[in-house]
Amino acid sequence: MNSLSRRSVTSVLRSAAARYRPIYSLEHQLPGETDPTKRWCSVLTTGGNKAIGATTSFNLKKGPLMGCRYETTAAASGPPPPAEKYEYQAEVSRLMDLIVNSLYSNKDVFLRELISNASDALDKLRFLAVTQPDLLKDSVDLDIRIQTDKDNGIITLADSGIGMTRQELVDCLGTIAQSGTAKFLKALKDSKDSGADSNLIGQFGVGFYSAFLVAERVEVSTKSPNSDKQYVWESEANSSSYTIREETDPTKLIPRGTRLTLYLKHDDKGFAHPERVEKLVKNYSQFVSFPIYTWQEKGYTKEVEVDEEPTDANKDEQNEIAEKKKKTKTVVERYWDWELTNETQPIWLRNPKEVTKEDYNEFYKKTFNDYLEPLASSHFTTEGEVEFRSILYVPSMTASGNDDMINPKTKNIRLFVKRVFISDDFDGELFPRYLSFIKGVVDSNDLPLNVSREILQESRIVRIMKKRLVRKAFDMILGISMSEDREDYMNFWRNFGKHMKLGCIEDRENHKRIAPLLRFFSSQSEEDVISLDEYVENMKADQKDIYFIAADSVTSARNTPFLEKLVEKDIEVLFLVDPIDEVAIQNLKSYKDKNFVDISKEDLDLGDKDEDRDKEMKQEFGGTCDWIKKQLGERVASVQVSNRLRTSPCVLAAGKFGWSANMERLMKAQNVGDVSSFDFMKGRRVLEINPEHPIIKSLNEACKSSPNDEEALRAIDLLYETALFSSGFAPESPAELGGKIYEMMNMALLGKWGSSTAAHSQQQVDATSVPETVEAEVVELAEVTAQK
Repeated sequence: MNSLSRRSVTSVLRSAAARYRPIYSLEHQLPGETDPTKRWCSVLTTGGNKAIGATTSFNLKKGPLMGCRYETTAAASGPPPPAEKYEYQAEVSRLMDLIVNSLYSNKDVFLRELISNASDALDKLRFLAVTQPDLLKDSVDLDIRIQTDKDNGIITLADSGIGMTRQELVDCLGTIAQSGTAKFLKALKDSKDSGADSNLIGQFGVGFYSAFLVAERVEVSTKSPNSDKQYVWESEANSSSYTIREETDPTKLIPRGTRLTLYLKHDDKGFAHPERVEKLVKNYSQFVSFPIYTWQEKGYTKEVEVDEEPTDANKDEQNEIAEKKKKTKTVVERYWDWELTNETQPIWLRNPKEVTKEDYNEFYKKTFNDYLEPLASSHFTTEGEVEFRSILYVPSMTASGNDDMINPKTKNIRLFVKRVFISDDFDGELFPRYLSFIKGVVDSNDLPLNVSREILQESRIVRIMKKRLVRKAFDMILGISMSEDREDYMNFWRNFGKHMKLGCIEDRENHKRIAPLLRFFSSQSEEDVISLDEYVENMKADQKDIYFIAADSVTSARNTPFLEKLVEKDIEVLFLVDPIDEVAIQNLKSYKDKNFVDISKEDLDLGDKDEDRDKEMKQEFGGTCDWIKKQLGERVASVQVSNRLRTSPCVLAAGKFGWSANMERLMKAQNVGDVSSFDFMKGRRVLEINPEHPIIKSLNEACKSSPNDEEALRAIDLLYETALFSSGFAPESPAELGGKIYEMMNMALLGKWGSSTAAHSQQQVDATSVPETVEAEVVELAEVTAQK
């Protein structure tokens, strides 16, 4: 190959650049052009065909021979213009409307948010007073007081906390979404006291504006120890402005703290009732660390004299009696006074060693309005990556009229953040559905809540909390099962046994914890349920599997023909009589390396196969099996000699991978079942015959002597229909089966089969053909003579 020198290549490139020619050209002519060969362009150029109007500089290292297209000098003619920076703009009135009307779904939370702010103000003061004792020089108790005026629709909430200066009013209330508490916590974190314990609740800086959920006008009067003046902040709902003024009315001055006055909307004046406020405080802020007082109407009884107008006739007599004793009556004197609302202390913050069982039970009854004591309780604290405190309870019985498995929102778990009640709708996030009966409280300092504190966001923290709560719940239940009083766990199992079985279906990760808690009836324990551990202990030395049979009752399971040989060998079989049992066991699959085996399925292996006998039986009854299969057709997949029967002539086993008879019955009973899948899922059915039974022996002889005999063929059909019944399947045509049974009864009564019955019938026929013997009357001779 001829090689070009560097000098030759350079000259070629310069020539191309001088004539605006890249390496490739287009072989067509544009209007106005005379020489199509003079129009050149890069093959990498996109868009329409345009003439090149600028000289392109070539790079020998990155030229067209290297596969790069040219760049015009216009693209690099100067530095790019600087980017302009803009601030986000917000329509304040629209933003307030979103906060008030879209952020919160329940108006009741406004009081919770305001009390939380007051609690934070008290916490800040208490924390700062450690290093600045002068802040408490006014000697005002640290408390929160709520007063209502139901006639005018006014709520006043006052705290003796840190208060705010004028600038802090502008920064905290005048700036939306700026949290003074978050700012304070950041300062603590950056300081040397970052390790101090703090119970501050605020986080987002929008909780104060929840007041506008119910108020048309809000007035905030505040006095900070760092300021000599008291200021008033005031704003209205749906307003984009606010006012700040100095308080000049001597009657409204406060020594320290903040007083909020809410002028309620017309439709929300019901919140100004003292009973309504007391209920909200007890529901949301019962465990706030500072005392909360509400202005309540009280009364006391006293005796007062009764003035009566006596008649003229009795004046003298009554005057004498009045001198001895004056008549009185009992009346109730009404007055208003402060009442402590949050008397109950958060029991989960105490040391578990200091709390008695009676304390736990009393807290359970008050919190969940239950009159029965719980079966068990668990008080624990989790530290490390996720920190929270909790008390969990196992109730004594299920809630009446409420199926927890269908409705996972049971409101059984009360979620607190720093002792402030957030919601009882988070049990679905903290517990799986099958443990929804567990009741308790969970208190954490750093849950990933949304701004309105109404939605628990999915996060790694929540998953860790859920895992630990579930583990503690299982520890409680296991403790009940190991109790000396067996009746305790029987009570639990009667109420929540189905929940545990549902756990086998929905929670594969906890199978090892659920399996020891399961209880079933068995062939050796029909009155009392047993555990899987008890079953394994009773297993035979050579038994490798756990056997079970699913039926609609213990009686049906006990009388099933599938059980005959296992009972003979004294092998215990679990009775699954609950509709959910079979699905639960199928999901469990094994226990302690022992597989669960359904004895109603084909190919049952009991570990006692005799190959010589099986071979002999196949030779003897192989033709009979084929003959029966030919008669039954597609109704059965095959006919086999059984090794599980002793007294029954035959049994109909389900396919190994299809529905059992019990499952088929349950699926047909579903009101929303998919009928199209029945034929597929019911799978194959195998008819197993007992070669030792007289009926099978007779059919074997009929097969050899007269296989086309109509009576023998009808007997096969009846045998199959009867096997459907005895094996738990539903007959395909009950009316047809009834007709066959009547026909067989008629044949038997006529003596068509069986010589003894025929002889007996013949004797009855002969007896009816003999004329009746007439007894002769004996007449005395004397009577005859007298008659003559």
